[in-house]
Amino acid sequence: MTIGALLAEQGVVILDGGLATELEGRGFRLSDELWSARLLRDDPGAIREVHRAYVEAGADCVITASYQATLERLPAELLRLSVTLAREANPRIVAASVGPYGATRADGSEYTGAYDLDERGLRGQHAPRLHVLKESGADLLACETIPSYPEARALASLLEGAPAWFSFSCRDGERLSDGTPIETCARHLDGIPEVVAIGVNCTPPRFVESLVARIRAVTGKPIVAYPNSGEHWDALRRSWTGTRDPGEFAEMALRWRDAGATILGGCCRTGPAHIRALRARLLP
Repeated sequence: MTIGALLAEQGVVILDGGLATELEGRGFRLSDELWSARLLRDDPGAIREVHRAYVEAGADCVITASYQATLERLPAELLRLSVTLAREANPRIVAASVGPYGATRADGSEYTGAYDLDERGLRGQHAPRLHVLKESGADLLACETIPSYPEARALASLLEGAPAWFSFSCRDGERLSDGTPIETCARHLDGIPEVVAIGVNCTPPRFVESLVARIRAVTGKPIVAYPNSGEHWDALRRSWTGTRDPGEFAEMALRWRDAGATILGGCCRTGPAHIRALRARLLP
């Protein structure tokens, strides 16, 4: 099924929540460079069960475990397996995750866009994985947590007929992590037919309403929003602070919807309870 068809049917599409968050909650240690993608090799059934938990919580769309997977680290068959596992959970839509170059570096640069590659280099970096995922049977690509305008341009140039959404990591209510105004990115992507939605993810919820409004001002495409829970990582204490209350998250989502977002879910530190609350609030 397409995003557009489901939006026409019910007005809002509910995404899943954090894959790694739920896996860690089930006891898996994901501290290596492959993060949750390691389980594509070591315990694929665990990934399938988390996808299923999100579908049972009300997610229409499941995002695959390929965010941090590259052909340098995992064989192509495991990237294709990520789509199969998501499909086996029986969602209405499967989105194949395409994480940023920063995720493959595992150095936090997906939150800064401070890369050692230019746009041409980024195209070369992304092309092999995109080729596999475009042929994987997913309904669309989820180019997510993109921190830089050059990376967005590089990814968009590789779509070649494959539908995709683009969601950005942002430093505040106006700009991507690399400082580019969100309107600049949305305006560029608005002219690319394969781009089916534009938005933000892995960003604090307090910034989402403003970012969505700015995107809406320059495009008529659907807007996707799946921020983090709202908690903050305290590096000194090595612990999370703040609230991750599912009901509060769902209440905030009403403002994102009113600002123009129609594809909504959660990212880091959100779980099935957040998605259940989100669906109950948005599709009562």
